[in-house]
Amino acid sequence: MKKYILDLTVRETVAVGKQAVLLRLTADGQLPEMLPGQFVEVRVDQTPTVMLRRPISIHYYNKEDNELGLLVQLVGDGTRWMATLKAGDTVNLVLPLGNGFTLPADASVRPLLVGGGVGVAPLLYLGMKLREMGFTPTFLLGSRTENELMQIAEFEKVGRVFITTENGAVGEQGYVTQHSVLAKEQFDQVYTCGPKPMMVAVARWAKGAGVACEVSLENKMACGVGACLCCVEDTKEGNVCVCKEGPVFSIDKLSWQI
Repeated sequence: MKKYILDLTVRETVAVGKQAVLLRLTADGQLPEMLPGQFVEVRVDQTPTVMLRRPISIHYYNKEDNELGLLVQLVGDGTRWMATLKAGDTVNLVLPLGNGFTLPADASVRPLLVGGGVGVAPLLYLGMKLREMGFTPTFLLGSRTENELMQIAEFEKVGRVFITTENGAVGEQGYVTQHSVLAKEQFDQVYTCGPKPMMVAVARWAKGAGVACEVSLENKMACGVGACLCCVEDTKEGNVCVCKEGPVFSIDKLSWQI
C-alpha cells in the first residue's frame, strides 16, 4: 500500500485509565485506507530526548467520520508528549505501515481475538472489520489488574467480550489461556497481540488445538520501513524486519518454541 506523510489534527485526547490515552485524529482531506494490524509512526516534537518516531498500532479507522484512533500507553518521553496534545494541535504521521491481519474468506469461520494490556489496541479495528464482513468476533482480553483493562465498552459494541485478570477482580482469575471459554467453545482462527509471553502461550494453545493463529509483534520499530534493522525477528525463513514483513505473522512462520 502507498505510504503517506501527513499532518493530522487532534480532535480529542482522552485519558484511558491511568497509563494510556486515546488520540482521535483527523485530516483536512480524506484519510488513506488502512488495514487492521497496520501501524503508524508518530513524529515527536518539542522533546529533546526523543529523536526517532514512535510506532503506534492503529486502534481504529472510521472512514465515514474521517477519523483515526491511536491507543497510546504512556511509557516514556515520546508517549508522554503525545498525552499533552490537545484539540486543534497538529501531529505528523507516516501511515499506513506494515502488513495487517489476514481476514477470513470462509463465512463460517469463528474468530477469536486475544489481547493483553495495550496489545488490545489493534484488535478493535480488526473486530470492527470482521463485524462488517458478517462475523461475530469473540474477544478474550487479559490484564494483571482491573485498572489495566482498556476500552472494554468499545469492544462490547463490536462483539462478545471475555475477560481475565490475574488478581481475579474482573472476569475470571488467571491468564487468557486459562479462560473457560477456550474449553467450552470451538474457534477456527485466532488473532493475538500483547506481551510476548502471552502471545507464545496463545500460540501454543492454538497449535495444540489445531487452530490457525496470527500474532502481531511489538518489536521496537524506529523507522517503519525496514531500514534501521531495529526490529529484526528470527523466522523459519531467516531474519526479517517486523516493520516491513509484519508486524503480523502466522505462528507457522516464526521460530518460536511452541
